[in-house]
Amino acid sequence: MTAILGAGISGLSAGFYLLRNGAGAAPVIYEATNRLGGWIRTERSAEEGYVFEAGPRTIRPKGPAAVNTLELIEEIGLADHVHPIISNHVAAKNRMIYAKGRLNMLPSDLSGVLKTVPPFTKPLYMAGFRDLFARRSKQQLEDESMYSFVDRRFGREIADYAVSSMLCGICAGDAKQISVNFLMKSLFEVEQKHGGVIKGFLKETMAKRQTNQKTKDPLAGLAKKAKSEKWSIYSIQGGLQALPDRLGRVLLENKCNILTERICQKIRFDKNNVQLTFHDQTTVSANQLISSIPSYILAEKLHEQHPELSKMLSSIPFVDVAVINLRYKSDNLLPEQAFGFLVPPIENLPILGVIFDSCCFDMEGNTVLTAMMGGAWFEKWFGSNPSEEQLLQVATEQIGNILNIRQAPDSYKVNLLRKCIPQYVVGHQKRVTQIRDYIADHKLPLGLCGASYDGVGVNDVILSARKCVDRLLNNDKLL
Repeated sequence: MTAILGAGISGLSAGFYLLRNGAGAAPVIYEATNRLGGWIRTERSAEEGYVFEAGPRTIRPKGPAAVNTLELIEEIGLADHVHPIISNHVAAKNRMIYAKGRLNMLPSDLSGVLKTVPPFTKPLYMAGFRDLFARRSKQQLEDESMYSFVDRRFGREIADYAVSSMLCGICAGDAKQISVNFLMKSLFEVEQKHGGVIKGFLKETMAKRQTNQKTKDPLAGLAKKAKSEKWSIYSIQGGLQALPDRLGRVLLENKCNILTERICQKIRFDKNNVQLTFHDQTTVSANQLISSIPSYILAEKLHEQHPELSKMLSSIPFVDVAVINLRYKSDNLLPEQAFGFLVPPIENLPILGVIFDSCCFDMEGNTVLTAMMGGAWFEKWFGSNPSEEQLLQVATEQIGNILNIRQAPDSYKVNLLRKCIPQYVVGHQKRVTQIRDYIADHKLPLGLCGASYDGVGVNDVILSARKCVDRLLNNDKLL
């Protein structure tokens, strides 16, 4: 039997892939809370016609990991419930940053790159020229911060306003600490190899044409539809919670046991199995273990038997994020129709950004906003234990100042998400490799998936579950 720790989207996906591949007895999933979905949490108001999302709300449809998610959605019967936003929708085209005292619309086409667009003081194409003429780094680098890399190649303004604000939206992180391999691994590798990003891509593109490399596998099903219809992002009707809910039902229908409110306190590996000790002192034995829980939580359970592995797992930092959902009984409060706006750290404001949920999806005459606050700067702005009232006050004040919405929300939800997003700081890739090498060297029947290791997005954690299961079944190195 395979035991899975965690019934978030990655743990549920791992269970699904085990069943799909016919991996012997159905797995058992142990979840510490009383619900499925992890950080995906949707609250619906059927009477008022709006949805609050405390965590992820949309998924991107492009790239190999995205194709894998779309295949999963088809396999579990959710294809007809997908709610796409196509590329010409305002929520796809219009994305803003708040800088220099105003909302600034980011370029969405070539014309915006050719002219000066606030808050930038030069046309964005000039950043490309800078890269062409910038010197190669003095020595080969294994890694560096996103901020440092972008500053070197494309200039300080791109680092301060574009990349720094983007990381606030993706992982609530500080670009001066986050590894360039997190989002720009291919750019970094090309720069290190060829001495420049644009120069390197031109060389590699020419080399691929000369070697007549095979084209990618053709898309099919929902992935093909997403491409042909030009989806920009998508969600599931009724909110993203529908995805883990459906996965849970599929697993239960296929005899997979999902046990909630089961807190694992200790993990011990014997020669041929894994012993899991729970909060009520009961012990369960399994042949293999897949952990989808955050690395720092797993570290606590392994410390007694494997302190070195525990220390490595604990070295991956996490941040707290406050997510404030606000609903106003009016549909014309926003100055711009857009996906929302991000706030670069250089502005020194206690807010990471605001998503305009009611611009993305129909909220039946309501204006619904989600404010994100804290992240890498949580303690700076809020201390260690802020009240819900304090967080709500800051969110409404910032929205009032930036969007000129002065009225009180008609309903709201304050979500304080403790240690919710791992931070892939410089050296993260090497750190994860060391963790996996330790597991392999000690022949531990342990697989790792989830946001702590190979990507924080929904697509990333689902794919991490699939790869974990594939290697498990192939008796290869466990993830």
